[in-house]
Amino acid sequence: MAETEDFLVRELHPVDDDIFKEPMRKRRRSDRDQRFRAFPSVEQSALKEYEKLESRTRRVLSNTYQKLIQSVFLDDSIPNSVKYLINRLLALIEKPSLDPIYIGLFGSTGAGKSSLINAIIRQAMFLPVSGESICTSCIVQVSSGCCEQYEAKIHLLSDQEWKEELKNLTTLLHRTEGLGGEEEDAWDRGDAAEEAVWKLQMFYGNGAEGKSYEELLRAKPRGKIPTSRVISLKAEEAGELSVKLDPYIRTQRRDWDGGSAETHIWPLIKLVEVTLPKSELIPEGVVLVDIPGTGDFNSKRDEMWKKTIDKCSVIWVISDVERISGGRAHEDLLNESVKACQRGFCRDLALVVTKADKLHLPEYLRERKVGNQAIQSQREAVLERNEMIKLQRNKILKDKLKRKLPADSRVLEASELVYTVSAQEYWQQALLTEEETEIPKLREYIRRRLLDKKKRMVTKYVTEAFGLLLLTDSFSCTDHVQNEHLHMSGLRRFVEEKIQLLEKAIDQCFAHIAQPLQEGIWNARSSYRRILGACLVRSRGNQGFHQTLKAVCLKNGIYASRTLARIDLNEAVTQPIYEQIDPVFGRIFRSGKSTDGSALIPHIDAFKLSLQEKMTEIGIRNGWKYDSYKKSFLIQEISAILGGLEGHILRKKRKIYESLTTSVQNDLKPCYEEAAQITGKKACERMKEVLRRGVDRQVAEGMFERAQERMQHQFQQLKNGITEKVKGSIATMLTLALSPGDGLYKELADVKSEYKEMEKLHRSLREVAENAVLRRGMQDFLLRMSPSKAGPPKT
Repeated sequence: MAETEDFLVRELHPVDDDIFKEPMRKRRRSDRDQRFRAFPSVEQSALKEYEKLESRTRRVLSNTYQKLIQSVFLDDSIPNSVKYLINRLLALIEKPSLDPIYIGLFGSTGAGKSSLINAIIRQAMFLPVSGESICTSCIVQVSSGCCEQYEAKIHLLSDQEWKEELKNLTTLLHRTEGLGGEEEDAWDRGDAAEEAVWKLQMFYGNGAEGKSYEELLRAKPRGKIPTSRVISLKAEEAGELSVKLDPYIRTQRRDWDGGSAETHIWPLIKLVEVTLPKSELIPEGVVLVDIPGTGDFNSKRDEMWKKTIDKCSVIWVISDVERISGGRAHEDLLNESVKACQRGFCRDLALVVTKADKLHLPEYLRERKVGNQAIQSQREAVLERNEMIKLQRNKILKDKLKRKLPADSRVLEASELVYTVSAQEYWQQALLTEEETEIPKLREYIRRRLLDKKKRMVTKYVTEAFGLLLLTDSFSCTDHVQNEHLHMSGLRRFVEEKIQLLEKAIDQCFAHIAQPLQEGIWNARSSYRRILGACLVRSRGNQGFHQTLKAVCLKNGIYASRTLARIDLNEAVTQPIYEQIDPVFGRIFRSGKSTDGSALIPHIDAFKLSLQEKMTEIGIRNGWKYDSYKKSFLIQEISAILGGLEGHILRKKRKIYESLTTSVQNDLKPCYEEAAQITGKKACERMKEVLRRGVDRQVAEGMFERAQERMQHQFQQLKNGITEKVKGSIATMLTLALSPGDGLYKELADVKSEYKEMEKLHRSLREVAENAVLRRGMQDFLLRMSPSKAGPPKT
């Protein structure tokens, strides 16, 4: 035991030897400097100060934790208060430094997502690009890290996931002898069937499309599949990794039968993660996500597509300058992005117009309706046109967001919602300067987002750590007033009353959804036949459509193609409900205050404030002279407990929002399954009829009313989850804080030095924030005073 104690002491007090210490300091400083290479000097200084604050705070917490562990090492029983303290310290020590910021680039075929990422990371042709055709075949995540090489991980579908897709693909291609000549031709021209044939041939070889599911299960794939279902690639240079990566993420041509073993397992790929060495352009902690525009036929990949969109805190809708007006695909992408703001973690949304250097000058001059000044060059026309696009699209997008989101949504406060970029001109600069391509502006946006998040995280972290050190130092003292719990007995009753009031406030908050929900149900009942009919009609009749419809039925009402617009019958028939509830739903989950009491978070904040005010009042009335730490501890812990609720609410929000379509999909599943089994003559018309009759029957039996009940049940579950977490956590905390002295206090190791250091760190938060503001102001002043960079590029 003596040896163990000696080991602990040596761990707590390492040898202070400059021979060992200085190289480590230099290495750590060098690593930190490398991580901040993407930032200008002013922002680097601010980040280094916040990083230093966080690092010193973690060291203080670790030292305190080790001292506490050592002080109770030989005890048979540890007081609950000390256990609580040790667990809280450990949770803070292990808390991640910063959750990644996911920026989703969401666009349709040929919009230029990969080209944009290549320009942002300044690696031409790193991700495959190819004009108008589909290039990126799956979700690709690009980030920078602490690795020395360029690395990539290719994640494959599991064996079970591939079997599920294989069954759907073979079912989709199944046909009977009863097809007539016209229907035979139509069958061969369907997009869904073409994609199914393409995947099977790629994976198993020519002729695979004619085999049964059972035969293909016994067939040997053309490519080698690792048992881990993960392929790892590494390279010293970006170009080298790009060559290795290309076969896995480039969409393979359907008329091409060659290729390496890598291309043969392409149908299995669901996600690619690329990590760059420390970058001067993309800061560590930011992940750029190339998201295909419409989802995927495979259930697992389609679910990953939706979850990826929902975890992005920023979404850039990518649209080609020539497709921005009037295109259905563009509107679908915008609508899906707005939904992400409703149901997910997205707080910022912007439209990024790509290929902004493209312009046919004679046509532009003929149609030009603004300004009297003559256009002298192609460059002037491009800049004028881009400015017009920004003004027009900014207004259109802001109006659209205002109809769907609360008035105080962060995205509506953004000064810029539209960017016009040109990846091609970024490299060539034949027409536009680097600044005019707006690639640097997007990089600045990324840096600002990370810097703001780091500031908030460190401020919260240091404040929470200070509260714990305050309590720890008090626990180690022996001069506490033992009957303090008698003075605080009224606090418990007060908390119980406030929790009851919180429950009522949440009920009133959620009650705001009832009327719009009911109105939406009425609208859905009166319009579902028209909406369903529009979904089941194609301009060329049934030609090439009945395989697509069969694919829709096989996937319970949803079909996601790489080339066609996404089809979701469940979402379509519930759209009238969402049109009614979207504004109210947004207000319920807003972060700011509401005049009608419909916002949830402000009720929780009011509950927190009332408890904190009550503790202050009790402290003043009862003369908390020796135990003022108790007030600070309780106030701090309540902030930590209730602050954690926001993440819980955001995670539940998606399930609540999607409960309507999920309910409808479950109710319609039997008719989807029936329609999917139909083959032979007039199969398409018979499938449509089964769907029409099935939806009619379900609506008559209360399909929309059941969806309403399920959404309201989800709201009730959220309320129960909130109140249970509040009751449990605060009750435990109060029990510890109000415990009699004979079990609460124990002579612990002296942590006064750690407390004093933590106190200094807490005070320095304000100084660091003020320094950052001063530096930023000085930088802005120097930029205003510096000569303009204006001037045409080379012609």
